[in-house]
Amino acid sequence: MYVSLMNKVLWQKISAPSILLKIRFIEKAHKVRNVELVNLKDPSDKVSFAEAVKKGLGKNQGLYFPTSLPTFDDIDAILDMPFVERSVEILSQLIGDEIPRDRLQGIVERAFAFEAPLAKVADNVYSLELFHGPTLAFKDFGGRFMAQCLTEIAAGEKITILTATSGDTGAAVAHAFHGLDNINVVILFPKGKISPLQEKLFTTLGDNIHTVSIEDDFDTCQQMVKSAFDDVDVREGLHLNSANSINISRLVAQVCYYFEAISQLSKEQRENAVISVPSGNFGNLTAGMIAKTMGLPVKHFVAATNLNDTVPRYLKTGEWDPKDTVATMSNAMDVSQPNNWPRIEAIIEQGYLPREVLSGDTVDEDYTQVAMRQLAQIGYVSEPHAAVAYKALVRHMEEGDTGIFLGTAHPAKFRETVENVLGQPISLPQPLVDCSTKESLAVDLPSDYETLKKHLFSLLG
Repeated sequence: MYVSLMNKVLWQKISAPSILLKIRFIEKAHKVRNVELVNLKDPSDKVSFAEAVKKGLGKNQGLYFPTSLPTFDDIDAILDMPFVERSVEILSQLIGDEIPRDRLQGIVERAFAFEAPLAKVADNVYSLELFHGPTLAFKDFGGRFMAQCLTEIAAGEKITILTATSGDTGAAVAHAFHGLDNINVVILFPKGKISPLQEKLFTTLGDNIHTVSIEDDFDTCQQMVKSAFDDVDVREGLHLNSANSINISRLVAQVCYYFEAISQLSKEQRENAVISVPSGNFGNLTAGMIAKTMGLPVKHFVAATNLNDTVPRYLKTGEWDPKDTVATMSNAMDVSQPNNWPRIEAIIEQGYLPREVLSGDTVDEDYTQVAMRQLAQIGYVSEPHAAVAYKALVRHMEEGDTGIFLGTAHPAKFRETVENVLGQPISLPQPLVDCSTKESLAVDLPSDYETLKKHLFSLLG
């Protein structure tokens, strides 16, 4: 473990039911750690975890990244712990002691109040189901953790969360922050380019949740958010923060479910685990690679994309050449300029992981549908993003590998697409039933930053 156990034999003698003794043992050995993060575009811009959470982005739109990443010495002991307790230990190492351990425990308990099961799909192939939270998507983990962290750190300060979504982020952030005092949320999304039920999940809440439909694609929405952060009048006047995966609190929370996935495998299976990650903005994959730097046994990662294949092409050619964003049925991955890629480059360039640990793969629309049908034939109903990850996974698995693909959203969030591809109806879970008949409160705006700026000040100024 990161904090070396003074007596490994003693640890091993502690029975599974005595998990509190394990925690106390760790706490006794735990040393005070202050974590420093650096702006990847400006090395002079160094901040604490709390500052990084409140600022979101650094100077020149730079991403914050830890100056060093911790490593667990006894990974088996970590994997033997329950999800919440293990997550507290992981997060305490990543964020240091700015949030006292007892309060961090409460934050994690409130944020991770649902499971992340590993569902067997076929021999040696599993889906990590990350859609059992309130908005039925993996971003519930990061969104809820960030909301709890920011509430703890801000201590009553007024904050405006400004974020862009290609689908799931919007709902996760909206529900995580809905009703919180002194925090307003503004969510930009590309008009007509996310599923109707995805949209309803976050555009119908009202109160402190404000939504804006932009007549363009997600990359444009994302750029408008960046422009707002570069605008000192907006940034300081409205006390801006971002809830995209560019915010470090979102990112570190996602590290935890990779450990949860591997913990559900046998020790033999862990030796050759291959994980395929459906990738858009690349925060999810970044979190997985951080988990591996901490000692998590993962043989290989696959960055699975749809036709927006900037990263797979870059991994093959070494040339960063974003194309125009293409609309696909896996719309949450319709990102041609992924924001989190500099963090992955930092992991590789700083020597934490070799570049060979990562492959890229592109799955087109036809093969996405083929994968959905193949999964359904073996008894597993999935949606397009997970299907992309599944298809890429089976292409890269070798004999003896154990494959995991991430199920990032409940199939019902893409009901129309899934039903059309599979030719069979699927039922709606209750959260979608509850919002499906509500009226959207989103405001339509053109893809013009000055228009957005005026709207923000009229709304919140």
